[in-house]
Amino acid sequence: MKKISSKLLLFGAILIVGLGVFGNINSYAEEEDSDGAEDVFSGTSISLTPVSKILQISSDSVYDDVFTVKNDGNNEIKIEVYAAPYSYVYSDEEDLYKLGFSNENNFTQISRWITFEDVDGKYVEKAYYTVKAEESLDVKYQITTPSNIPSGGQYAVIFAHTLSNATSASGVRTEASPGIVIYGRSTEGEVDTSAEISNLKISKNVSEDGTTRNNIYATAKIKNVGNVDFSATGVMKVEPIIGGGEYETPNTKGRLSIIPESELVLSDEWEETPSFGIYKVTWTVTVGDQTESTTRVIFLFSPIAVVISIILLTIVIIWIIIRVRKRKERHSRLAV
Repeated sequence: MKKISSKLLLFGAILIVGLGVFGNINSYAEEEDSDGAEDVFSGTSISLTPVSKILQISSDSVYDDVFTVKNDGNNEIKIEVYAAPYSYVYSDEEDLYKLGFSNENNFTQISRWITFEDVDGKYVEKAYYTVKAEESLDVKYQITTPSNIPSGGQYAVIFAHTLSNATSASGVRTEASPGIVIYGRSTEGEVDTSAEISNLKISKNVSEDGTTRNNIYATAKIKNVGNVDFSATGVMKVEPIIGGGEYETPNTKGRLSIIPESELVLSDEWEETPSFGIYKVTWTVTVGDQTESTTRVIFLFSPIAVVISIILLTIVIIWIIIRVRKRKERHSRLAV
């Protein structure tokens, strides 16, 4: 029995070392200056600069500005330029808010205040231009506010839609519609940045596009119940209890801009999550002075690690049984 016990212990030690080695092995910002919004589809390539514009607006005023359209393709293109509401609409079927450009509300009125200078020098709601290959065109536009505007924010998107009768080899029309987001912030009335933070979750499975990744993942819902857009930030901190590696959301990640009457999902993922280990995960979401946080311990085991753990547990149980039998035999001999 002593020989059997020694061999089992030796085998268990080897497996433990192997397990340790295995574990170690697997161990919006809104900017006016940017590279521009770009839409590339079937050979049609067009980009806009800037990608967004932030304005302080007042009643009964006129704001003049300009943006640049660049034809990055090899053919001359015709475009139409117009403004549309920038808002989110709730989808009952998908249980989420989806971006749309036709839903008007109290915060999208600015889309009706925008006009564009056409080729005749007149300001119209929709203007048409021709841009030669690899050339740029400056488009002038005006925002003319009425005598009374709501407090808070106003949101619109300016589209430059290509007009083409050409089709690709697959029969798809070659068109593109990049846009510039306009963030108008009223200088009148009170600003309300109220938010609702909910559904903070930490998991080890990420399911997207029909695929599942076994990475540590955190999500939260943030609803804007105020009257102006704000930024929400999320920081996921992963600390090892058993295992290697650690993670904390970098400053360049985990920021989300949310406009009024919308609820968006803020998320972060540790893309280099090890296959084995036990980790303490803290997920903190902040909007202005509001902060919500949750903590969870995540157990990570690969299929191989699970098999090895079962084998180790079996060895331990057998060893305990052997020890108990030896102790009983010893007591029996002493009793005699």
